[in-house]
Order: sequence, then structure tokens, then C-alpha cells
Amino acid sequence: MKFGITQQFPCNYLPDRNEQLLVCMAPVEQLPGAYSQLMHAGFRRSGDQLYRPHCPTCNQCNSVRIMVNSFSPSKSQKRVLQKNKDLRIHLTYEERDEHYPLYERYIEAMHSDGSMYPASYSQYANFIRCEWKKPLFMEARAKDKTLLAVAVTDEVEDGLSALYTYFAPEYASRSLGKYMIMQQIARTRDLLLPFLYLGYQIDDCRKMNYKTAFKPYQRLMNNTWTLFR
Repeated sequence: MKFGITQQFPCNYLPDRNEQLLVCMAPVEQLPGAYSQLMHAGFRRSGDQLYRPHCPTCNQCNSVRIMVNSFSPSKSQKRVLQKNKDLRIHLTYEERDEHYPLYERYIEAMHSDGSMYPASYSQYANFIRCEWKKPLFMEARAKDKTLLAVAVTDEVEDGLSALYTYFAPEYASRSLGKYMIMQQIARTRDLLLPFLYLGYQIDDCRKMNYKTAFKPYQRLMNNTWTLFR
């Protein structure tokens, strides 16, 4: 496979640093087969691209994956499940008209200080859609079928990869982000697969620290998956 390196640009997570990415340049027809292999090496998907951080002076971005068969919810995570026991999970590979408006409301309310603000449909489509692989949309709906949350998830050979989750900001007290991670854990178990990939952990980025609450997990450090309990 061929790879390219981007130019440096301001880091979205550590404001005093620059970021650089290693991007897979393989032909589209090779990407479905390469995806799972590259996940093992710390890559992620954004739109059609597979990438991983390749910063010359920083190595704080580490891939994290939950060992779903050993996961047991903590007391606080059990409270989240109890709080949302009225919701129902629906699975679809099709985008629905409800998805983008919910995403837009989420970004406007929850991430107005981030790189994805202001939300636009083209930005959403370029991030979520993929020419060579259909993502799975896990929807959380109330009893009246109102859509409250969506977890966009990719299926790989050894598990699921949590691409992005967004939810109705007026229901933030339900902790729907944590709830949807646990639903993805449950789905991974149903598929008899071992891992839920959560993307990158940066210890100095407060917004990412929820990931390490789902134990046990493995973290890719110096090209080795290291266990944390």
C-alpha cells in the first residue's frame, strides 16, 4: 500500500501544537480489505480516507479499543443504562432525513468551539459517507419513535469502529453518548467479535477522557496494544 503525509496544520485537540497525518493512498478497490488491517495499526476513517496521526514532535494520540467480552459496566454506567431503559435501538445502513438535522443541532449546541462548527450538510456527508463501505447507523428512539441519538459505526473484521455519535442536546442529562457506547459494546458482543474501537485518546484533552472509563481497554502505544484495567 502507498501512503502520503499531509502538511502540518493546527491541532484540533491541543491548541499549542501542530498536527500531521499519514493517509492511505491505496486504490479504492483495495480499501475494504485493508481497513481492518490498518485499524490494527491505529488508523481511522473519515469519509473515504483512512488516516492516523503522524506528528513529528508529539505522540499523544493513541488508538483505544474496548475488550467487549470482559467489559462490565461501572455503577455510574449502570445508572446511565437504567436512565435510558425506555429507549429502543434500531439498526439501518440507510441515511434518514432525520439524521442530519439532529447532527446539526448537536454540533450547534455542544461543539460551537470545535473544528466542526458551524455544521453544514456537505461537511457531514464528507465525514460520514464512504464510497467503498456503508456505515451502520445505530438509532436510539423514544417510545413515540422520536430520534434521540445516532451512533455511526463501521463494521471491521474483529469488531466495530465507533466513528461518531450525536444526540438531541436537550436530552444531555441522559448521558446519551455513554449510552450509545454501551449499545455498540452490546452489538459487538452479539456479533461474537472482540473489540469496539473508540478512536484516539489524548490524556491532555478533557473531552476525550470518557473513553478510558470503559474497562478493560487496550491502547496502542509504540505500535503495541497495551492493556489497561
